[in-house]
Amino acid sequence: MTLLAPLAKELMAAYADRRLIAPPSARDATFDLNAAYAVEAEIAQARRADGHRTVGWKVGSSNPDRWAELELDTVTWAHLYDDTVRYADWNDATLSIASMLAPKIEPEIVFRLAQPPASGDAVAVLEATEWIALGFEIIDSVYPDWKARPADFVASRGVHAALVVGEPLYIEPDTIVKLAGELADFSVRVLKNNEMVAEGVGATVLKSPALCVGELAAAMARRGGETLQAGDVICTGSLTTAMPIAPSETWIASLSGIPPSALTLRIK
Repeated sequence: MTLLAPLAKELMAAYADRRLIAPPSARDATFDLNAAYAVEAEIAQARRADGHRTVGWKVGSSNPDRWAELELDTVTWAHLYDDTVRYADWNDATLSIASMLAPKIEPEIVFRLAQPPASGDAVAVLEATEWIALGFEIIDSVYPDWKARPADFVASRGVHAALVVGEPLYIEPDTIVKLAGELADFSVRVLKNNEMVAEGVGATVLKSPALCVGELAAAMARRGGETLQAGDVICTGSLTTAMPIAPSETWIASLSGIPPSALTLRIK
């Protein structure tokens, strides 16, 4: 463990205790993405030591239109864990948020890799993919009012709290070219308690969620350290603005232009 270990422990304790803390960059102006990824890796190491498995990756900052504002030149990422990823039964799931501070929900396209992609184009990514699915990622922040910089969010587990995955669509070789086009041109509608609250399109996520996986692979390779592996589950970034959630709500995401079609999540 490095000198960053105390910060990793502080962030883990803040989530465990449901306690707000000041963002690292507000306390140290030199805190950057290099430091943030080191802290995130220490959290992953600690969770593995406690018996949890890392099972893939969540992508953050997947809308390139915001990169200049955020002082980024690519996506960000953080680990997913065996106790944070769960699978819906017939596209219907229930999730408790009792342990969270300020949770928000994001509809996303989820990939499971059969192997690392050979290149970053959409067809190559789909050739390396076992299945895709519609998912809801739940994010949660220990920073007051969600006010922090990208490095702060990366350090705090990428603000990942849970991922609910719908029924998978297994990739058939003869559908790959068609699906690559559909992933750049589909739309999503999100309902809360049967009222529409958001709409989005696949192109928001780096012009296509498949291209987002390709960008993630390239960015991870440039930074060094862990890389994408066979079996990794990847949530590719929100198709809409992240929205606050509360107990007793029912959320439904439905897709147009690409299967699978819908996912229901009941919050308790």
